Amino acid sequence: MPQKPSPTDYFQLHFIVLIWGFTAILGKLLQPLDASAVVLFRTGLATIGLLAVLRFRKQSMDVSPADRWKLLATGGVIALHWVLFFLAARLANVSVCLAGMATSSLWASVLEPIVLRRRVRLIEVILGGVVMSGLYLIFRFEFDKMAGLVVAVLSAMLSSLFTIINSRFAQRYESLVISAYEMAGATVGALGLWLAVRYVGPAGANATVQFVPETAAQWLWLGILSMVCTVYAYSVGVGLLRKFSPYMAILTVNLEPVYGILLAVLIFGDTERMTAGFYLGTLVILLAVLSYPFLDRPKVEPA
Repeated sequence: MPQKPSPTDYFQLHFIVLIWGFTAILGKLLQPLDASAVVLFRTGLATIGLLAVLRFRKQSMDVSPADRWKLLATGGVIALHWVLFFLAARLANVSVCLAGMATSSLWASVLEPIVLRRRVRLIEVILGGVVMSGLYLIFRFEFDKMAGLVVAVLSAMLSSLFTIINSRFAQRYESLVISAYEMAGATVGALGLWLAVRYVGPAGANATVQFVPETAAQWLWLGILSMVCTVYAYSVGVGLLRKFSPYMAILTVNLEPVYGILLAVLIFGDTERMTAGFYLGTLVILLAVLSYPFLDRPKVEPA
C-alpha cells in the first residue's frame, strides 16, 4: 500500500509535472529532428546518465529475471508513448498535444481496475464521461487538428498504462533501478521505431527531416530533455508512486496541460493561440479530473 504523502511529496510531484509540461516545448524546439530520433537520443542519453549515477552510488541493479524482462518491456511502452507524444505536438501544436494528455486519468479509471484487479468506481466512470464531453468540444472547434489530438489521446493511454505498472514495481525496487532498466528498454524500442521510420516509413524520404542531431542547440535541448526531464523527473516520479496511488499520481499529471499551454503561449506566441472552444474543452477536462479528490472522499460512518 502507498505510504502517506507529506507536503514535500506533493511539492515534488507538482514540480516534476511542471518539468514534464516543458517536454512538448523541447520537442518542438528540436524540429526538424524526427520524433523517433528525439526519443532515441533522449532515452539513450538518459540510460547512460542513470547507469553513471548507479555506479557512483555503488547501488545494486539486482532484480528477479522475470521482473527484468517486464521492466525492459515497460520501457518499450514508454518509448512508443514518447514518440506519439512528440508526434502529436507536431501534427497539431503543443497546446493540443497537452490537451489530449489530459485524458490520462480517464484511461487510468479504465486500466487500473483491469491491471490492479480492483472494482470499477462509479465516480470515475462519470468523470470519464465529462472528460469525453471536453474532448468533443475540442474536436468541434479544432477539427483541423484532430489527427494530433487523436495521437495525443493514444499517448495518454500508454502513459497511464506504464504508470499503473510502475506502481507495483515501486513497492519492490528503488526508483533509479526501475528507471535504468526501463530507459534501456525504451532505447531498444526507440531504436526499432527510428529504423522503421527512417528506412521504411515515408518520413525517411523527406530531405527536410533529420534523424541525427546536427546543431549544438539540438544537443543542448536533448541534454535538458534527457537529464532534467528524464533522469531527474522520471526517477523522482517513479519513486513518488510509493506515496501516491496510480490514479492520484495520474490525476496530478493532468495539470501538465495548464503549465505547458501557458509556457507554450509565452514561448511560441500566436502559433499556440487557440479558439475559445479549445480552452472551454480543456477547462472541462481539467475541472473533471481536479474534482476527483473532493468527490471520492471516503464516507464517514456515524458514531
